[in-house]
Amino acid sequence: MTLRALSVRHPWAWAILHAGKNIENRTWRTEHRGPLVIHAGSATAPGARQRLTTMGFTVPGNLVPGAIVGVVDVVDCVRDHASAWAVPDHWHWVLANPRPLSDPIVCKGKLSLWRVPDEIVRHLPTELQESA
Repeated sequence: MTLRALSVRHPWAWAILHAGKNIENRTWRTEHRGPLVIHAGSATAPGARQRLTTMGFTVPGNLVPGAIVGVVDVVDCVRDHASAWAVPDHWHWVLANPRPLSDPIVCKGKLSLWRVPDEIVRHLPTELQESA
């Protein structure tokens, strides 16, 4: 099974899985459709926690960096999505069906889309392996 992953800085990775963030903003488009493993990068996004707080979200203080934290489905990639999460002048990866992991899997991330190593896939819960 070949699973693709994307490294996303916290707390945005958390927001994708827990706060209804249905858009991932990128400067590049993707042709990928289907399951996408969300990897929380080792760095945090400056100012993002405050932005989420002003939006009414309470971001947990125990976010695990440098780990696979869940799976979503990429259902489209467009330029001008109406979502409140969409940033102008970016490609909007439209995300659906977030499936967070109860136990993050620590691993090193990469730039761009990357292939999840088989030894990591085997550690995903069975229901996530089947949905991926």
